[in-house]
Amino acid sequence: MARAIMIQGTGSNVGKSLIVAGLARAFVRRGLRVAPFKPQNMSNNAAVTPEGGEIGRAQALQARAAMLAPHTDMNPVLLKPESDTGAQLIVQGKRRGSQQAGSFMRDKSGLLEAVLDSFHRLAAGADLVLIEGAGSPAETNLRQNDIANMGFACAADVPVVLVGDIHRGGVIAQIVGTHAVLETQDLDHIAGFAVNRFRGDLSLFDGGRDDIVRRTGWPSLGVIPWFFDAWKLPAEDMMDIRSRKGGACKVVVPQLERMANFDDLDPLAAEPNVTVEIIPAGRPLPGDADLVLIPGSKSTIGDLAYLRAQGWDIDILAHYRRGGHVLGLCGGYQILGKEIDDPEGVDGKPGKVAGLGLLDISTTMAGEKKVALRQAHTIDGNVPVSGYEIHMGRSEGPDCARAWLNVEGRPEGAVSADGRVRGSYLHGLFSSDTFRAKFLANLGFESCIGYEDGVEATLDDLADHLERYMDLDQLLELAKPVKT
Repeated sequence: MARAIMIQGTGSNVGKSLIVAGLARAFVRRGLRVAPFKPQNMSNNAAVTPEGGEIGRAQALQARAAMLAPHTDMNPVLLKPESDTGAQLIVQGKRRGSQQAGSFMRDKSGLLEAVLDSFHRLAAGADLVLIEGAGSPAETNLRQNDIANMGFACAADVPVVLVGDIHRGGVIAQIVGTHAVLETQDLDHIAGFAVNRFRGDLSLFDGGRDDIVRRTGWPSLGVIPWFFDAWKLPAEDMMDIRSRKGGACKVVVPQLERMANFDDLDPLAAEPNVTVEIIPAGRPLPGDADLVLIPGSKSTIGDLAYLRAQGWDIDILAHYRRGGHVLGLCGGYQILGKEIDDPEGVDGKPGKVAGLGLLDISTTMAGEKKVALRQAHTIDGNVPVSGYEIHMGRSEGPDCARAWLNVEGRPEGAVSADGRVRGSYLHGLFSSDTFRAKFLANLGFESCIGYEDGVEATLDDLADHLERYMDLDQLLELAKPVKT
């Protein structure tokens, strides 16, 4: 019979996702069949599963840590923000439509049932299910109809380990304050706590740890030092993406408001010879870039307006006139064209807007959403590439005649006449070591790493880290059998 335990946090971005990934790898190495699970996630950085569904990128990484293929049951409810108040709703991998935040909070009809259905299906093939919460259970205004934290824990009757982030400061108040605001039925499900991201001499926090135990009655499962190699793992949240200082090759990325599927940046950031510079709003794009990379977007027309509002369109055109290279992926590809037509308003309000005009293509936002893993190769050199598509719309025009990829027998992408501007709907290109090496060579730089091998080594190092600083035997004892 499978057992389960849930990792919740005192807030967003306290390290829950990485802890679950590290625990998954640690328990798999102990011989257990482990399945990661997150009832509800909010992220525009989605992963594509083999069955053609969408889940949060963190759950795909956790699946990899557990040595499993990602599956839609691992993240049955995914919200992909489209505006400040609305999001696309993905249920068990498939798009159900868009909802405003208020209506979603008032009506989650059928979602708990779908979540429990996925949870029990996963548990049927596992020895241990590691569950990740979302945000914080202390958000009492969200407790009614909750399916992400204590609402799920109570419905599935699973124990919870609460994780606080000492790096933010006030970790005693984070954990003790959560204890103070939870109702009795929720408190009854918390089995222990852990403190994450400690820097310095661990013994200096012995008194703080003991004070939390005294005030809450919860046992401590460990004080976890900062894991400095976390940046080597794919990031899910925009809060986690950072500029990465490397070598002389400078890749500049405008940080779009609705940036999506930015995992394309991770393999480049891992290269010692590459500096990836993420440019936030209010700053011009540097003039010394070798490549300007326009990433994917959840709202292409909205992000095109945002890009123009920052003056980045002028910077990109100036970069191109100086002889620079430009790459657009997915939404960034659409932005590089002459126009984007959205007659049905699938990307927002119906209408037609002019693009940057660096590629002679036009995009129409229509048709079914494409969500699929892909095998491809470059047309010039036949270099193999694995990736995925996750987009709305189709792009056509003269520059598509210079497609630079072959995706399962069909041409894909577009290249400008001078070869310095290109775009594609295929995400994940740079994870291929051979492709990345050739791409960087064309810019005049050398690739120095095997990216996928580096991810595996980092997951093993993370598991070692948690084995050392968390009481994994106690955590396993706290896990409860899954009720069917």
